[in-house]
Amino acid sequence: MMLMKTVQRLWSALAAAALGGAVVMAFSGAASAQEIVVQGNGRVDTETVRSYVTGTGSLDEARRAMLQTGMFSDVRLSRQGNRIVVSVRENTTINRVVIEGNRKFNRDALEPELQTKARRPFSQATVDADVRRLQEMYTRIGRSAAKITSRTVDLPNGRVDVVFTVEEGSKTGIAEINFVGNDAFSSRRLRELMNTSEMNLLSFLKTNDTYDPDRLAADYELLRRYYLKNGYADFQVVSADVKYDDAQEGYVVTVTVNEGRQYRVGQVGFDSRVAQIDPEILRDQIETGAGDVYNAEAVEKTLTNMTNEAVRRGHPFVSVRPTGARDPATQTVNLGFVIEEGPRVYVERINVRGNTRTRDYVIRRELDIGEGDPFNKVLIDRAERRLNALGYFKKVRVSTEPGNAADRVVVNIDVEDQPTGAFSISGGYSTSDGAIGEIAISESNFLGRGQFVRLAGQLGQRSRGVDFSFTEPYFLGYRMSAGFDLFSKYSDQTQYARYENRLTGGQIRLGLPLTEESGITLRYSLFEQSLKVPNTLRRPYNDCSAPLAGYTARNADGTSLYPNCAYDGEASVAVKESQGTTLTSLAGVTLAYNTVDNLKNPRSGIYAELKPDVAGLGGDSKYFRVTGEARYYRELWEDIVGVVKFQGGHINAIADNQRTSGIATAGGDLRLVDHFFMGPTLVRGFAPSGIGPRDISTPDANSNALGGTTYLGATVEAQFPLPLVPRDLGLKGAVFADAGTLFGYQGPRAFDVNRNGSFQCATANVQPECVVARDKMTIRSSVGASLLWNSPLGPIRFDYAYALSKDEGQLVNFPTFGWVRVGQDQTQAFRFSGGTRF
Repeated sequence: MMLMKTVQRLWSALAAAALGGAVVMAFSGAASAQEIVVQGNGRVDTETVRSYVTGTGSLDEARRAMLQTGMFSDVRLSRQGNRIVVSVRENTTINRVVIEGNRKFNRDALEPELQTKARRPFSQATVDADVRRLQEMYTRIGRSAAKITSRTVDLPNGRVDVVFTVEEGSKTGIAEINFVGNDAFSSRRLRELMNTSEMNLLSFLKTNDTYDPDRLAADYELLRRYYLKNGYADFQVVSADVKYDDAQEGYVVTVTVNEGRQYRVGQVGFDSRVAQIDPEILRDQIETGAGDVYNAEAVEKTLTNMTNEAVRRGHPFVSVRPTGARDPATQTVNLGFVIEEGPRVYVERINVRGNTRTRDYVIRRELDIGEGDPFNKVLIDRAERRLNALGYFKKVRVSTEPGNAADRVVVNIDVEDQPTGAFSISGGYSTSDGAIGEIAISESNFLGRGQFVRLAGQLGQRSRGVDFSFTEPYFLGYRMSAGFDLFSKYSDQTQYARYENRLTGGQIRLGLPLTEESGITLRYSLFEQSLKVPNTLRRPYNDCSAPLAGYTARNADGTSLYPNCAYDGEASVAVKESQGTTLTSLAGVTLAYNTVDNLKNPRSGIYAELKPDVAGLGGDSKYFRVTGEARYYRELWEDIVGVVKFQGGHINAIADNQRTSGIATAGGDLRLVDHFFMGPTLVRGFAPSGIGPRDISTPDANSNALGGTTYLGATVEAQFPLPLVPRDLGLKGAVFADAGTLFGYQGPRAFDVNRNGSFQCATANVQPECVVARDKMTIRSSVGASLLWNSPLGPIRFDYAYALSKDEGQLVNFPTFGWVRVGQDQTQAFRFSGGTRF
């Protein structure tokens, strides 16, 4: 009996299971068995809609799948008897995207930022996001008041045009940058460190006074590095508050900092755990010492020096770790450098991303390691600094990620290209060249190859010219630069001399770095110099030798009456006989040393260069010349920079120089045009060619500069900011004292002007055929004040100097004229120079 009941239960269960399975099968197959009616579709094919219903397990899943395609804005599915009704509303398709009202950005710059694209489904959420994105772009260029709106234009067949309308509005810049918590350095100094600036009268010429969060973040890093460089190891930017001020119509940026204490270096420890390297070799690479102000840059440089030295000696996996223990009681930091073998990790791959213009190899060559080389973090950090210093990129970020094996690492270099070309128009005035203008076009990343190209033309009152320069910074794939220059320049020297000069030629150069601070440049120049003495009624500077009809007083034999012919200006016989064309073939070397902190606005460091040159590899001139200059900058007090400058040069003839005029001469062998001619570039307060040996055989003071073979000069200057003047105006003041001398004329002293073999040094009626040189080693000195303006037209300088000592010349008795003082230095109290590219 019990067995019968058990069998009956089993059969009941099997029947129920079979019935349930049949119901499920019937339901799941209903969609395919029942009629599917599609409503509302226009562009989407009916069978395409049905495929989503028949191929899904449930109507809800079918609805979700259809919405995810982006083809429909609404989908509804319902059962009506034996039918499934699918009602759809298709998304509108975008026909085209239009941007109107944009002037500051061109269409090519805006379109890539938009997610709304032609031939895609219309999405209001995407359009709204694009409006916000455009708003952000205008905010970054200081157009926070810009208004961006969107609208659609309905078209047939379910299509629309999407129109973005831009009202750019006026420029919204930064009205103030304030600092809170700074005691060691003034707010003015901190603002000078930042790339972001405040609005002022020159805002129409600049773009760095707009609110840009990325630029401000980079500025905060500049502040941090500056404090760490000056011993404030605990410095941090606590907060940065940016608010828009309606009254000032600009942003007010308030930066709160915590400076901490200034630390000095206590002890400097050294722990080398690599037995194969002599510890003393690495110890010599330390850039800081006990008692120095703590300098994070010196620590970084020490790490780089030690790593390079270890790699050079065959230890690529060496790791150099700095250690630092602060002692607040003594305000010292005890530094240590630990040298040990690092993990043996290799570079699997180097990815360069984001460079749309700059070529990959231009970026990769800044790395001292390549794919397959041992990985070294210090060398990677140095490569990042080099890439930032190129100026080709707005952003540079170097990161790493694990490779395909435990001992492999992938290096990622993400960059963002920025414009590197410039078209400049500049103008200015100098007391030597008069009013002058220049048009130039330059590109520092030519064709994305990292090459520098510049073409410029100048036109002025007393000068004009053209020059072209090309530089390849990595010649033949090595870290050495090569380039050439072509130039042609005409200058009218008649205001301070009595001749016109044209210089045409070219130069090739090869630069080799020796260390981070020093380098050597090999140069070869070939140029032609043409000198001419004007002789017209307006400029009769040669009528003593070539009388002008109806103008020049003459003797009975038709020759010019001397010295009457010289009263209106007459060139020295040395200048006259230098007329013609001279070809110079010059080979030289430039040795340079530079530790200046900032080339545009130096505050500390040394810049020195030495230039030996030899002329005579062909051509007309044959001489050995050496010139040198050294400048030392040091901040005396905050914002007051002291400058000490020394300069000097010497030139000596190697052999008899060829005379282009072909006339016989007597005296020295150095051509007149090869001498040094000095004035305000050596001692301010003196005119161009205003000091040095002079020909006293003529009463014309402006024509008788002969030049010298040796010059020496020294300058002491203090530069300071002008009170109540915004630093963005670029105005500074300076006081200075100069001293220097030029002497040693070694040119011809007698000329056979009449070609008769006679060298007459003085007669009553004709200009002497010899030079009477006043050549004394007189020290010239001056004091004065300057106004320096780093203007949008380039650096401009106003100097006013008073000569303390000079060569007073001597009295010479000229027929008709009587006693005349000649040979004296020519002074010029005011000097105005400048007007370069902007």
